Amino acid sequence: MTVALTGATGFVGKAVLAEAARQGADVRALTRRDSAAQPGVTWVAGDLADRNALDRLVKGSEAVLHIAGVVSAPDAAGFQAGNVTGTLNLIEAARDAGVSRFIFVSSLSAREPQLSAYGASKRKAERLVMASGLDWTIVRPPAIYGPHDAEMFEMFRSAAKWGVVPLPPAGRLSLIHVADLARLLLALVPGGEGVTGAVFEPDDGHPGGWTHREMGRAIGWAVGRRPWTPHFSPGILANAARIDGIVRRGRAKLTADRVGYMCHPDWVASPARAVPAELWRPQIGLRDGLRETAAWYREAGWL
Repeated sequence: MTVALTGATGFVGKAVLAEAARQGADVRALTRRDSAAQPGVTWVAGDLADRNALDRLVKGSEAVLHIAGVVSAPDAAGFQAGNVTGTLNLIEAARDAGVSRFIFVSSLSAREPQLSAYGASKRKAERLVMASGLDWTIVRPPAIYGPHDAEMFEMFRSAAKWGVVPLPPAGRLSLIHVADLARLLLALVPGGEGVTGAVFEPDDGHPGGWTHREMGRAIGWAVGRRPWTPHFSPGILANAARIDGIVRRGRAKLTADRVGYMCHPDWVASPARAVPAELWRPQIGLRDGLRETAAWYREAGWL
């Protein structure tokens, strides 16, 4: 199959391209900037608001893998434009081109859309996919980590530099290494029984997920530290988000919207939405994955 891919230049998209290259798969990839030539990849210039670009993207493809999305925006309108309208544009392009297979990468935050504008936008996008009439599958990843990740990197840096991993209020979460997620997304491309019309919540295979403190200590171990792992209250996190917004403005990592879902106590993938074991199993355990990620950060000069 030739796969039409959005989000190819992002964290997850890069891992998907690497896995596609290993499998010898052909990819047509949407990009907003000049991208280096890669074997098996046809770059298509444009974005999710450019219908002509989307038409070019899906032309000649047998499946669409939609990863691109907005994870940080100044207001709900930004999430609406990137995650809802962008998804609708891609659905319409796929239908018009006769491409029926559609895999949408959502988020666990879509389970609790009342907590954040981001989660609400992902839930709206899911509903569009479900109502599209396409041969769809939705994937709701938990927290994703791995090489090239700029989000969880902040925790690695804090652990390595100051010996502290600040945490939200006590709770549990699931995690998944980006390479495992990439393998899953490509495994879903053919579709079929048990896959079509399914909503999956994959994870690293650790039953019940991890406590926030377990995750923080594991990150410290990966960088060779035994960190202090304090839990901060919603109020403290909200104040920190305001400060981050003042200091880093549009580049802020901690936003008020993120505080909304960070403080939720249960971001554990549901066993009822597990991927069939005969199709996919995670291969990378948390400690090995975090250690590899920390090594990549050092080699890349991030740490």
